[in-house]
Amino acid sequence: MIIQPRTRGFICLTAHPEGTAQHIKNQIEYVKSKGEISNGPKKVLVIGASTGFGIASRITAAFGSQAATIGVFFEKPASEGKLGTAGWYNSAAFENEAHAAGLYAKSINGDAFSDEVKQQAIDLIKADLGQVDLVVYSLASPRRTHPKTGVQYASVLKPISQAFTDKTVDFHSGVVSDITINPVDNEDDIRNTVAVMGGEDWKFWIEDLKAAGVLAEGVKTVAYSYIGPELTYPIYRNGTIGKAKDHLEGSVTEINELLADLHGVSYVSVNKALVTQSSSAIPVVPLYISLLYKVMKEKGIHEGTIEQMQRLFAERLYSGHAPALDEKGRIRVDDLEMRADVQQEVSELWKQTTTENLEEISDIAGYRNDFFQLFGFNFNEIDYEKDTSELVDVPSING
Repeated sequence: MIIQPRTRGFICLTAHPEGTAQHIKNQIEYVKSKGEISNGPKKVLVIGASTGFGIASRITAAFGSQAATIGVFFEKPASEGKLGTAGWYNSAAFENEAHAAGLYAKSINGDAFSDEVKQQAIDLIKADLGQVDLVVYSLASPRRTHPKTGVQYASVLKPISQAFTDKTVDFHSGVVSDITINPVDNEDDIRNTVAVMGGEDWKFWIEDLKAAGVLAEGVKTVAYSYIGPELTYPIYRNGTIGKAKDHLEGSVTEINELLADLHGVSYVSVNKALVTQSSSAIPVVPLYISLLYKVMKEKGIHEGTIEQMQRLFAERLYSGHAPALDEKGRIRVDDLEMRADVQQEVSELWKQTTTENLEEISDIAGYRNDFFQLFGFNFNEIDYEKDTSELVDVPSING
């Protein structure tokens, strides 16, 4: 079939198999260009492995330090006449590239919150790897069924104390407008969001992996978070999502206690604002990112997901010494984004931004390009007028 982008709001409804494969190849080539990560991980489990920071982590481990990787994700497979999701095609492309390079790579497609998928991962580690020395937790989902109680939770994106009004942009049309988001209705909104996006499931994974004996001596585990600038605080860091991130970050203490007898360690890495399927859904954030990109590109310090993850692994997690932590014990690879000069310029541009001057004073074009590349579009190497097969399998699942 001929596959073109079709969108509904912040969602792209289609994904291009050849384009997503090109996206994966480009990320692999970047990691290889940076050279070997000395003393990097060798046996890695990535939970939430199919898009964004998760797939970039898997690529970095595999092609930066020749690691065997197991990826866990929940994606829709391709079938006759029906496209798979971008994450499905990403994972297929990654496995094909890894296998061609002689690297072990297998995947599990299912609900990572469930005990069943945790057990599948444990069984696969035992059978093929014995133990893992790095566990990456990069799970993003709007809903969660609690594996112990069966209770279903749905997260919400809301401020907490009062309604929030500020600028936002429809990044497809370029229309800048004001948006008002009403605060939470009750404490359940906060509790539900923490239940979905907090650190409980990360802890459950580590508990189960440890009990099964599949965590290596000196194991590391890392989860990802975001802080951002003050202008997004009401909707992000001080909102319901922020409460979930606080819980995730607070889980480090408990997980470190779990790993103490293995001489293991857990970290939360605070990453840069980037175009992802998740960030595109958050009002205000696409406009902020388009301004941020403009400033950081002009200063020559812009990074995408793969640059962020390669730097995290090479300069923080596996630099040969313990990573520097902030006052709350977090790794910061948002350091370039949060530089005072960068934030000052973004703040000034924010005040000026209108529909009429958006294209001139922001990098909304770069935002759009990054968005569509998430789904395999906008790559010069691909002829999007040609027929391409929608039937692409993840080798270790359907091979």
